[in-house]
Amino acid sequence: MEDHIKKQIMRSIETKQKVIDKLIPQISCVIQTMIDSYRSGGKLVIFGNGGSASDAQHIVGELVNKLYFNRPMLEAVALNVNPSVITAIGNDHSYEYIFARQIESLVKEKDVVIGLSTSGNSMNVLQGLLAAKEKGATTIAFTGKSGGKLKPIADILLNVPSNDVARIQESHITIGHVICELIEHSMFKEQKI
Repeated sequence: MEDHIKKQIMRSIETKQKVIDKLIPQISCVIQTMIDSYRSGGKLVIFGNGGSASDAQHIVGELVNKLYFNRPMLEAVALNVNPSVITAIGNDHSYEYIFARQIESLVKEKDVVIGLSTSGNSMNVLQGLLAAKEKGATTIAFTGKSGGKLKPIADILLNVPSNDVARIQESHITIGHVICELIEHSMFKEQKI
């Protein structure tokens, strides 16, 4: 059992090393894009399914409240948190449009919209990003290795170099924390990095 635990932790470390080797420019681009959006009056809209829904909520919590120090709140919304809206859209339209329909009412041109999908093939995430593009928002996809169907749609692709769902999700939340930390610092400059 202990060997298996060690093996899984090592796989997580190896995946994060690949993130360092391949995704630093894209992560920097996401951070700057979000800072520019916030400074121009935009907000973050983020969403995903299952574990990715939890990651979306986690990132929103760090931005709206705080990560490292008290500061004004930043506007961020996770679209997967309202079961009444999700079930109404799913019932009246289709589960495929649970994010797209919300984006129609919430997203403006200055906003940043992030869709999380480990496979890159979640149809409701794809439809959400397409709806965001129609609104003129910047679209970002957090995916696994291939990028899936989200790859050609996203303005910025953060495709973690792995096919293992657990390793991808661990990397997504690590990337999310780094993004939140640097946005917080850049916007409010209350802490040295």
